[in-house]
Amino acid sequence: MIDKTAREAQAIRDARTLFAEALTELGLMEPFFNRTAAEIDQLIEAAVTGYVDSMLAQGARKERTGTGHDDPIPF
Repeated sequence: MIDKTAREAQAIRDARTLFAEALTELGLMEPFFNRTAAEIDQLIEAAVTGYVDSMLAQGARKERTGTGHDDPIPF
C-alpha cells in the first residue's frame, strides 16, 4: 500500500465502477461480489501501480534509435 493523497484515494474509488463493469463483462463478478471496498481498492491500486511503474521504467530506457522515444508519429 502506498501513502495515497486525497486525489489518489478518490481516483481509486472512482475506478471501482469501471472495474465492476469489466468484471461483469468478463463474467467474473461473482467471485468479487462480496469483497470489501478496501479489497477492491487494493486490486485497483496494484494494477495502477504496476502500470505506472512500467511506464516510468520504459520512459527511462532508450529505444532502438537511441532516443527516449521511438515513435513513428511525426508530430
